[in-house]
Amino acid sequence: MTFTIISHVLHKRNSKGEIGGYGPYIREMNLWIKHVDKLIVVAPIQDKDFDAIDMPYQHDDIHFVEVPSFEFTSVKESLKSLVLIPVIFYRIMVAMRKADHIHLRCPGNMGLLGCVAQVFFPKKKKTAKYAGNWDWNSNQPRTYRWQQYLLQNTRLTKNMTALVYGNWPGATANIKPFFTASYSEKEIIPTEPRSLDGTLRLVFIGGLNAGKRPLVSVQTAEQLHKRGHEVELNLLGEGKDRAMLEQYIEQHELKGFVHLRGNVNGEEVKRYVSTSHFLVFASMSEGWPKAVAESMFWGCVPLTTRVSCVAEMLADGNRGTLVNPDAGEIADVVEHYFAEPNVYVLHAQAAMTWSRNFTLDYFEEEITKLLSNG
Repeated sequence: MTFTIISHVLHKRNSKGEIGGYGPYIREMNLWIKHVDKLIVVAPIQDKDFDAIDMPYQHDDIHFVEVPSFEFTSVKESLKSLVLIPVIFYRIMVAMRKADHIHLRCPGNMGLLGCVAQVFFPKKKKTAKYAGNWDWNSNQPRTYRWQQYLLQNTRLTKNMTALVYGNWPGATANIKPFFTASYSEKEIIPTEPRSLDGTLRLVFIGGLNAGKRPLVSVQTAEQLHKRGHEVELNLLGEGKDRAMLEQYIEQHELKGFVHLRGNVNGEEVKRYVSTSHFLVFASMSEGWPKAVAESMFWGCVPLTTRVSCVAEMLADGNRGTLVNPDAGEIADVVEHYFAEPNVYVLHAQAAMTWSRNFTLDYFEEEITKLLSNG
């Protein structure tokens, strides 16, 4: 089988000649490509050594089709993109013509072009991973809506299985509720909920940018400290808001208990979530938030906003608490758990029980079914 991926993810070619990129994405794709003979990837790429969070593709027959990144964030970038799009679209069409199975990564600019291009190949088998928020009532960019429309349209899009996070009304035959996994069955070990005595350990996992609202996590730790609690917050991730957060931590004298850890590998993430009491994650928009699922897997109770399928993941507040992006409110929730530690234990245990259903082993089984059916 020749498997063609159309992706907006910026890849890297390191000094060893390995091709890869953002670890969680590549780890997932390595499960797909284990079952194919030839891999074609159409995506942007740069020559750069891997960071701690990166990893390489694991396949012996990779054909990489390089395309430039493009965006519509300014008039200049829009004009540049209009020139680039015909070239990129042509390369996508050529790669799709060679494919036995077309795989789209959405939402993104490349995903949009892929959604249009796949219409011209109605007989080829296709999958799409829609990693964003499928909720039609949410505020989404117009280009995301176009991708959703094309993916679920059974007249324009044939032989497609579009994997989306959560169960949504009005889904067509093209749409399949799906999930993402981080841990294998062999990693499941007995894990007791943490005692709420002693230092309260909080964690944030994600990009340090406005969309993820890391400042809310910092301010929550600040609120709890002011209320007399011994607290520690570790923020895992990097982003353009790091300097702002460093300044806030300095100005408000939080350095003793708020720590910016930067990008860390999967083992480090596991270490932090398996020893923390709460994930504080006030993100604006998610698909399947890996930070939430990974924390739940290790009994770290999520305090997170109601976006995408998060309410479904948390069973509307029985495996954690759905909160508004308000530090004072989140601090109140933490104190409520202090007042009722039995509820904390129940939520931690329920979170683990649910999340441990979604292992890498189960994920690979489901992927194999998708590929064998197409």
